[in-house]
Amino acid sequence: MISTLHRIIQAVNDAPDLEAALNIIVQRVRAAMEVDAASIYFRDFSNGELVLMATDGLNPEAIGRVRLESGEGLVGLVLERAETVNVEDGPSHPRYKGLHATGEQVFHGFLGVPIIQHRKVLGVLVVRQRARRRFDEDEETFLVTLAAQLAGAISHAQATGGVERLLKEVSGTTLILHGVPGAPGLSIGTAQVVYPPADLEAIPDRTVSGEEIEGEIRTFRDALAAVEQEFRDLGERMGDALSAEERALFEALALMLSSDTLVDATIDRIRDGNWAPGALRETIAEHLRIFEAMEDPYMRERAADVRDLGRRILMHIQQTQPTAPKAEGPTVLVGEEISAAQLAEVPTDRLVGVVSARGSGSSHVAILAHALGIPAAMGVEDLPVGRLEGQRLVVDGYQGRVYVKPTGPVLEEFQRLAREEIELREGLRGLTSLPARTPDGVTVPLHVNTGLVADISPSLRSGAEGVGLYRTEVPFMIRDGFPGEDEQVRIYRKVLEGFAPRPVTLRTLDVGGDKPLPYFPVREDNPFLGWRGIRLTLDHPEIFLIQLRAILRAGAGLDNLRLMLPMVSDVAEVDEAVGLLRQAREELLEEGVEVAMPPLGVMIEVPSVVYLIEALARRVDFFSIGTNDLTQYLLAVDRNNSRVAELYDSLHPAVLHALHQIVQAAHAVERPVSVCGEMAGDPAAAILLLGLGVDSLSMSSGSLPSVKWVLRTIPQARARALTEQALGMEDAGAIRALLRQTLEDAGLGGLIRAGK
Repeated sequence: MISTLHRIIQAVNDAPDLEAALNIIVQRVRAAMEVDAASIYFRDFSNGELVLMATDGLNPEAIGRVRLESGEGLVGLVLERAETVNVEDGPSHPRYKGLHATGEQVFHGFLGVPIIQHRKVLGVLVVRQRARRRFDEDEETFLVTLAAQLAGAISHAQATGGVERLLKEVSGTTLILHGVPGAPGLSIGTAQVVYPPADLEAIPDRTVSGEEIEGEIRTFRDALAAVEQEFRDLGERMGDALSAEERALFEALALMLSSDTLVDATIDRIRDGNWAPGALRETIAEHLRIFEAMEDPYMRERAADVRDLGRRILMHIQQTQPTAPKAEGPTVLVGEEISAAQLAEVPTDRLVGVVSARGSGSSHVAILAHALGIPAAMGVEDLPVGRLEGQRLVVDGYQGRVYVKPTGPVLEEFQRLAREEIELREGLRGLTSLPARTPDGVTVPLHVNTGLVADISPSLRSGAEGVGLYRTEVPFMIRDGFPGEDEQVRIYRKVLEGFAPRPVTLRTLDVGGDKPLPYFPVREDNPFLGWRGIRLTLDHPEIFLIQLRAILRAGAGLDNLRLMLPMVSDVAEVDEAVGLLRQAREELLEEGVEVAMPPLGVMIEVPSVVYLIEALARRVDFFSIGTNDLTQYLLAVDRNNSRVAELYDSLHPAVLHALHQIVQAAHAVERPVSVCGEMAGDPAAAILLLGLGVDSLSMSSGSLPSVKWVLRTIPQARARALTEQALGMEDAGAIRALLRQTLEDAGLGGLIRAGK
């Protein structure tokens, strides 16, 4: 029996999934014990019932349908007592309950053992005999030992969602998968599973020498050229569906293919004697280690781009053909890790949703989905990729949830919500040309946050009244070295001209620490409190002066340039930066270039600045609150650390009081205040910002219509009253509930959930 037990356990360990493992158990147990039926019941902890999950000998149609309460029948008796029940003649037992659905009335001999882990009964393993049979001690021991061996695996499956998923499947109920919001919206479609184009990790080392080396280098370069063309084709294919900025993601990927850190490093490894696939594997692995160690979520998510890049190069080295998704109707793209390129391979008129086991709202695929107006659920836990192909899915991008095979009333409700979602979007488009003016006449300019390249015409089409934050560091991040002054002038000028005469706020270089440049690495134990932002640029005036000169030159004659300093914590930093700005202007004037001093502002993200408003107002013209970092620093929470991320909340009472103090202090010295963090694009939080008296808001272009609708619906007087009420609350949850109810009462609930 011991050898039989080992073989069963080994077969279970080799099973591809939980359902297959259960079928192996009942089949092997039935054969080993020479019984007429073997079955497994799992406990559904949502209601305490036992559910028939697998059987060999009973009616297979009863799987998932038969449910027993604790103490119901002999199987329920095993659960109730949490011990073995061995009965020679089941029908004569007072607790016997013969179920017609299973066909068990013809069986007499019964042996049931509990599956227990950490004193908790997870299920019951049962064997039955048609004839009367009292199972002997060895048979009891065999079944008890097997149940004990299986308990750990079942407990793990339960912890990872495998049991719940299988319970839903066999019961025919809707399975709900949980992730994080990637892009808002709700959609229904058929799952199309995508897989990596090639497996880099499986590539072995292989030695090459002599003429082979040059051949491997040629193969590598040919693959680079093929992938570069592939990315450019994908960017063009997206056409008008994406803005210039989003299409630039594909340009950025193509640029990575010509970077020295990728090309030269791989060629060096080939010259050292490794064949092209092995050399590529080592280079990509090195890049992944760097990106995955970064604190900044946006930069850390670039590891997925690097991984996809490596796989595509390998695919062309191996001369295998990519398989594009076959989208024949409304399609939900599903995968362990979906790349921007894979998303672009699906026709935009058929793509309705994205579901990925990895990634977050900072992933390129989430950014693209948001730009396309397609809901996305990212970082979905226990995503059963191998079982979803062709399944009907509902993607709720508001909550990051995925509903698998919804049926009947559930499906009808989602279909209704999806129709309302379409109506809501159509209504929002009608607001584009209207001002963000409250019913009581208060106008709040709405600006966009942007980076990479100018998101000009799409932002203007969305109703943007300017740029509240242009991240000048992004062009630095996608290059192999610091861009020169003339190159920076061209980049900034394009943004300034595109939005003129609307204001454009350029934030000076904000890198270092958690956002290192590949060619200027900075390693620190605590990068969020380290050498970054204005601290780094002041320590490197040779870099800062070039950027300041470029910014001043780019704004010449346009009269819409505004300049903002990041990560300021002290008045002295502003004084030093102003000194360098004046130096840059004087140099240009001496060179015959007429440039004006632009309005200067400070980004409030370090708590110390909250108490320096009056002093700073004597030096700067405006303030902009970066609520993302300010919230992190105020609450001492790294929102990228899963252990404490739940403590991060921009509606925390301390954050609201800080915002209130900033606005009051700034207005007292006649300085305008804007908000450019994620809070500005949150329809619920926009009510509070309106009530606090914030002068302008800056957000992603996709959030503009929603926030505009809120501002055009809620009078500022009403918002002020709600803000006073919120400032008196002691809990972020209560504040959020107040705002959500306000939106619902105003008919704006569709902005924060599915439906209208």
